[in-house]
Amino acid sequence: MKEITSLQWKVALIGAAISLTAISNGCTQNRNRAHAVTIGVSYQDLQNEFVIRLQDAMRAKAKELNVNLVELDAQGHAERQISHIENFIARNVDAIILNPEDQYGSSPAVDIAVREHKPIVVVNAIVANLDKASAYVGSPDVEAGEIEASEMARLLKGKGNVVILQGPYGHSAEVQRTKGIQDVLSKFPGIKIVAEQTGNWDRAQALSVMENWLSSGRPIDALIAENDEMALGALKAIEDAAKQKEIPVIGIDAIPDALQAVAEGTLIGTVFQDAQGQGATAVELADKLVKGEKVEHLDYIPFQLVTRANVSHFLEKTKAL
Repeated sequence: MKEITSLQWKVALIGAAISLTAISNGCTQNRNRAHAVTIGVSYQDLQNEFVIRLQDAMRAKAKELNVNLVELDAQGHAERQISHIENFIARNVDAIILNPEDQYGSSPAVDIAVREHKPIVVVNAIVANLDKASAYVGSPDVEAGEIEASEMARLLKGKGNVVILQGPYGHSAEVQRTKGIQDVLSKFPGIKIVAEQTGNWDRAQALSVMENWLSSGRPIDALIAENDEMALGALKAIEDAAKQKEIPVIGIDAIPDALQAVAEGTLIGTVFQDAQGQGATAVELADKLVKGEKVEHLDYIPFQLVTRANVSHFLEKTKAL
């Protein structure tokens, strides 16, 4: 048998080590390629049409980016969102997207994610501890209230009795939209807010509230609703009372039913909130955070007034989604 020299042994061992390293690196690269990013998403309430559109946008962007979504619905209960985040941590998701139900009640969800070193993107509504979140994407809700109140004040020529349908008390959008509405209307001494009440973003609840207001006999010259679902519910009560020519109605979100009502002239307007832009951006930011990329902490998408004059543009835009 041929004797193997010490040098040959060394060469053989080095070669084996290089081969093992190459195999190890190849396995690691294959694992990295095989591992798709997983994002846990907690929605405030998937009974809300705007939130459904937000979900559609997230799913479309996730498919485009080859990202997996684990989705849970809080059904309007902030405390469930805390359980959702604990669930996501247990599943070891790579990042979290929170669509908060309540700015205070949902904020512990952010604390949990931060404690567990999970990137968390807040979308659409804010939380009290927003500064702790990795990023926020949404639209400035004060602006939405200002836009719809300004349009109604213009239509009323600065005089009239106005009722306001608000979102769930404590929800960040309700707080900010109410502020925007009140800030604008306070500039018109001839406009009086004669009633304010929550309709909880819900069409049926808004119909009931409006029926009660109408049956009370109080003079009402206009209704400002903080979302379209409530605007459409109130409009139904107004139509049932045959007062649609006397009480103009405006909403926020530009959901398809509202856009159609604006086109038909039954709603005087709505305010477009870009669900597609918010949802897609939230997934993009979460994906970038997982990959260690830097992102802006605040990402604002502006609101836009929709009236009969420009509604065709928004109808085409939503059909394209």
